[in-house]
Amino acid sequence: MINDDRIQAAKRLKQSEDAYNDIKAIVLVIVGILINVAGGLVVKEFSLPFYLDCIGTIAVALIGGFMPAVLVGFFTNLISSLSYHPNIYYSVINVLIAVLAASFSQRGMLRKITWKMIFPFICFVLVGGGLGSAITWGLSGDTMGEELASSLALRLYESNIPNAFWAQFVAGVIMDMPDKFISMIMAFIIYKVYPKNLKPRRNKLDIAALAKKGISLSGKVVFCVTGIFLTAATVVIFVSYKQFQDTLIQSEAEYASDMAKYVASQIDPEWVDSYIKAGPSAQGYYTIDKLMNTLLLSSDRIQYLYVYKIEEDGCHVVFDADTPDLEGSEHGEIVPFDETFMPYLDDLLAGKPIDPIISDDSYGWLLSTYEPLYDKNGKCVCYVCVDISMPNIAATERAFTFKTTALLLGFFITILTLSVYLAKRFIITPVNNLAKLAGEFAYTDDEARKETLESISELEIKTGDEIEHLYDAMAKTTRDTVDYINESQRKNEAISAFQSGMINVMADLVESRDQSTGTHIKNTSAYVEIICDQLIKDGVYSDVVDEKFKVNAVASAPMHDIGKIKISDTILNKPGKFTPEEYEIMKTHSEEGAKIIASVKKTVGSKELKDDYLGEAENMAHYHHEKWNGQGYPCGLKGEEIPLSARIMAVADVFDALVAKRVYKPGMPFEKAMNIIKESSGEHFDPKIVDAFVHAEDRIREVTAAIH
Repeated sequence: MINDDRIQAAKRLKQSEDAYNDIKAIVLVIVGILINVAGGLVVKEFSLPFYLDCIGTIAVALIGGFMPAVLVGFFTNLISSLSYHPNIYYSVINVLIAVLAASFSQRGMLRKITWKMIFPFICFVLVGGGLGSAITWGLSGDTMGEELASSLALRLYESNIPNAFWAQFVAGVIMDMPDKFISMIMAFIIYKVYPKNLKPRRNKLDIAALAKKGISLSGKVVFCVTGIFLTAATVVIFVSYKQFQDTLIQSEAEYASDMAKYVASQIDPEWVDSYIKAGPSAQGYYTIDKLMNTLLLSSDRIQYLYVYKIEEDGCHVVFDADTPDLEGSEHGEIVPFDETFMPYLDDLLAGKPIDPIISDDSYGWLLSTYEPLYDKNGKCVCYVCVDISMPNIAATERAFTFKTTALLLGFFITILTLSVYLAKRFIITPVNNLAKLAGEFAYTDDEARKETLESISELEIKTGDEIEHLYDAMAKTTRDTVDYINESQRKNEAISAFQSGMINVMADLVESRDQSTGTHIKNTSAYVEIICDQLIKDGVYSDVVDEKFKVNAVASAPMHDIGKIKISDTILNKPGKFTPEEYEIMKTHSEEGAKIIASVKKTVGSKELKDDYLGEAENMAHYHHEKWNGQGYPCGLKGEEIPLSARIMAVADVFDALVAKRVYKPGMPFEKAMNIIKESSGEHFDPKIVDAFVHAEDRIREVTAAIH
């Protein structure tokens, strides 16, 4: 049984190592944020033409990998936004730089100063300068923002690039080059000097990794999180945009209405007709006209401010404030109805209040409010009209959309990286490790089983959920399986020893009827083993002879003369020479032995036992008296027609018969017996078997010496 105390100790050690690694990762994140914030403060203090707010991000990516770097990038902008709010919208830039830096570092492109750093440099510049300029343009429009590149962008816009966006983009890329160059060099230096004992294990995230047979688990996590987030983000952005748009239009409409009401409060309705006819000559006209012009010029939201009296023939001008680009219409002038008026004309002629109108005609894209002015009899004498420029509203909406998208994108990349990291740590890696161990489990021998148990105990999955339960169940099942295998192996070894003992006893009984010394079985088995070892060593018959063949051959050797049990004691124990008839009877022992073993094979269910062990036993019993030249018995086989195990036994059997002492003869000297074997090569014996026998002469001599 596996040592539970050792397993628990390994678990505690693994937990402490993981906790220490997490602490180092947290420290690294804090250090990275401090470096970024310090870089920003240095730039601000000395008014440098750089940013230096991603040095820590790149350095942490080199040291700790994806997750710490992404956290540094996101929280750097989050913290800096406390003093300058727009910085939060640029968090996506720092987060993307974190992802790129970690990816390049993982591929070894940033850990040495080589030409390979050019590609990461270009990517950093395009993200920092290019994407940063796009965000600035989205937030500030054609004003080109308040960034470092604004003056250069303005010069480019006025000279070579008559497009605000591309002028901003090119200027941002140019200005960002020295910043990213300095940042990469500083990050590399920090990577080199950062204490090794404080470096956490680098986490690697192959976000788009694909398995051989489909999308990997990490890929599925990415797609699921991305799909869910993008769907939610799309809904949030759309709903937020519509709500913001409605709120903005309502706010502008209220502003315009308040302005119209204020102007209406300054006009005496009884004097409207006089204003139309006399204009500046009418009492109070000049004061109201000046007021309207002042209001128009002081507001960047009002496009047009005018007072119309609506009649059947058109709009009769009462007042019309001048704009910087367009002089107002003269009093009494009749302005034809625009098509956008037609749906509201009846209500306007009737002097009814109407809701704000959004129109897009020759006067531009406008939000118009019409405030009716009534005389003392309740009759509408005119409308005070305020037009709000819709492009201004659109610019505000665009800035809002850019802010929301940029903020969500930076947050999304951070959440995505965190999700993949957590999934990899608590789901993917444990599952992969379990699958790998399951595929590599080896129970072939005691050492392999021991290594398997050690691998499982060292894995130490501590997720506190179903995966940990699966790991514990798998570990228990494996331990129980190994214990069962060990117990089964012990029982099999006992059964095998019992079986081998029974075979040897049976063979001894047969040999004892032959008044043998009782050592023939042991001796021939020893010779067979020696010959097999030498054949393996010399590489002879390598397609057949291996360790498995040797084991089966040695185990089968004691049964080669099992057929003698069918021979009568009179013939078997005759001290003299056999008569021709007796010799023929004696020769039948090989076929009888084959029949006995064949009968045993029918009772055995194991195919492996039939084909290997008993198969070789049958071959030895049946053919060990065959000769290489075909003059043997019982079948007259020759050459390699004779089974290999029988050819090996032939040499072992004859040699032991020569050197062993019998009641009817003394044992032959070793050298003489060896010479007979050599002389019989190619006639009685397989020459290759004889060569192996001769090559192993020293081991053969040791067995022979034990006989005498």
